[in-house]
Amino acid sequence: MRLGVLDIGSNTGHLLVVDAHGGSAPLPAFSHKRPLRLAEHLDETGAVRDSGIDALIDFTAEALVVADDKGCEEMLSFATSAVRDAVNSDAVLDLVRERTDVDIEVLSGEDEARLTFLAVRRWFGWSAGRLAVFDIGGGSLEIAGGVDERPDVAWSLPLGAARLAREFFANEPTDDELRSLRKRIRQEIAKDAGNLLRGGTPHRAAATSKTFRSLARICGAAPSDEGPLVPRTLPLEALTEWIPKLIAMSPEALADLPGVSPSRTHQIIPGALVAEACMDIFDLEELEICPWALREGVILERIDKLSVRDE
Repeated sequence: MRLGVLDIGSNTGHLLVVDAHGGSAPLPAFSHKRPLRLAEHLDETGAVRDSGIDALIDFTAEALVVADDKGCEEMLSFATSAVRDAVNSDAVLDLVRERTDVDIEVLSGEDEARLTFLAVRRWFGWSAGRLAVFDIGGGSLEIAGGVDERPDVAWSLPLGAARLAREFFANEPTDDELRSLRKRIRQEIAKDAGNLLRGGTPHRAAATSKTFRSLARICGAAPSDEGPLVPRTLPLEALTEWIPKLIAMSPEALADLPGVSPSRTHQIIPGALVAEACMDIFDLEELEICPWALREGVILERIDKLSVRDE
């Protein structure tokens, strides 16, 4: 069947059209996305501003037209951290439903981590053994681990690259502010690190998301045009060497780096600090970059449910 997957993230609205059926990998047929930067459209009370709501409604209506034009039988719509954490999230989604007739489900942080883990498990397969998965989004960091398709542990932390950029990088941070941010990140991750560590050392550790892909590209990974099957890694040693260089760069210089979108230059440094902390705290020399992430997890779970129903 042809599915449309509408992903309202903290950075981007993305409609992915896929051809999918049980027993095969989802085949992307069309992609339509727009920067929404909802994590940066929050006011001082934590509510999505009118500008963010208007952008969300406009993109959702546009995505619905695209999904219909591409012949989608069904559209799965979900939102993550920026909408989840907004104090007016219910009102925002009610307004989207009223204006577009699209019902967007808000995923919990745990579900976000769980579904991302499912996608990574299916990508690497059972030979990955005990698997640890990290995903830096715009609003949150998801961590999950386990030996099956459903993780033994899965949780979410408010350490997304856009969130930290908004809080700490509105102006150029001082050395003391950077040290404070680094300390906060590591304390947040270490607080619940035992959830994953008690299960034993993972046989394989993987990372998903644009932030991790950009950092891997900066550190020498193959460009995206070489395709998803090319192995890509983010080595801790290389990342640690790059962080002081990134901090010293101007926004223009950051935008010139391979794999960095000009609209996300302000998120590179906080994202790098979170990635480095994950590898340090969990004693990982590198992370393998997985091309599948949350969207694919949502698709796979839906296919699984349809396959069970049809049996």
